[in-house]
Amino acid sequence: MAGSDTAGPKEAVPRPTESTAQSSWTVWQLEASVTVTDPGTLAAAEGIVRDVVAAVDLACSRFRSDSELLGLQPRMARGVTVSPMFRLLLERALDAAAMTNGDVDPTLGADLAALGHGPGMEDRQGLLSVEVSPLPASSEPPAPRVPGWSRLRLDSTTLTLPADLRLDLGASAKAMAADLAAAAVHRKLGCGVLVSLGGDVASAGPGPQTQGKPGQWQILVQDLPADPAQQISVAPGFALATSSTQKRRWTHQGTHVHHILDPRFGLPAETVWRSVTVAAQTCLEANAFSTAAIVRGFAAVEWFRAEGIPARLVDSRGRVTTTGTWPAGGAGHG
Repeated sequence: MAGSDTAGPKEAVPRPTESTAQSSWTVWQLEASVTVTDPGTLAAAEGIVRDVVAAVDLACSRFRSDSELLGLQPRMARGVTVSPMFRLLLERALDAAAMTNGDVDPTLGADLAALGHGPGMEDRQGLLSVEVSPLPASSEPPAPRVPGWSRLRLDSTTLTLPADLRLDLGASAKAMAADLAAAAVHRKLGCGVLVSLGGDVASAGPGPQTQGKPGQWQILVQDLPADPAQQISVAPGFALATSSTQKRRWTHQGTHVHHILDPRFGLPAETVWRSVTVAAQTCLEANAFSTAAIVRGFAAVEWFRAEGIPARLVDSRGRVTTTGTWPAGGAGHG
């Protein structure tokens, strides 16, 4: 997985209540948690989430040499057969590309590698810089190029990827892991569940009991500790995702860069937004839109308002803009 955020700052933090139980741990250097409405199922629920995360990681990690992705990558230009899990993750990544008109592109692995994003980067100085600095003004982006995801071919048996492209499924796969894990916990244990993987939050089943009645999940939305915070209520079955330009930052050739790339150029998107949080019916969808908003910059607000997408966008000065049914203050959202 393309995971180099540090456990600490929280994009979206589930708040346990008296009728729930919660377990937290670290995965992909991110904080993971599972919250269940039946405290007696907590240990089993954590085991299910860990198993799903492990399966996703083995399928598509760019950070482990034994992953299916790295094993197949050298042969993808000739066509390869992929596992059911890998196919599912890739199909959903292509769905994210389609729903964002290519603003989210799963074929940017070579561009990330060229910027120094890959195994071993956790040990580099400057990785945890939170300065929001654009590329130097003298660095002109190259001309827009043919979208990589449109050049990928995936039929009933074979994946074919041009030799100049590399897959990176990190963002969409993390969101899919949250969706899959929440669904698996509810299916196997029958309880209501909220799964959070580094701020990608998915729920399934009933919500927690509030005064003897089914309630909503309480979640604190905040990126870094100094950023504006907001507690919201999320209806059972809904999901949240946050994309941030403040973390997964490192120094490349003397310039601070971040991991969300503009697919048109293969370079970090302009840092108009410090963070964008989106609510949707699936974490995959929420993650696709939050990532695309970083890429689109100021144009994301008009897009979200036209489409009615519930979102919270925090700009470089800490000012908050909301769209759709996202509450402007501390009121609930569901």
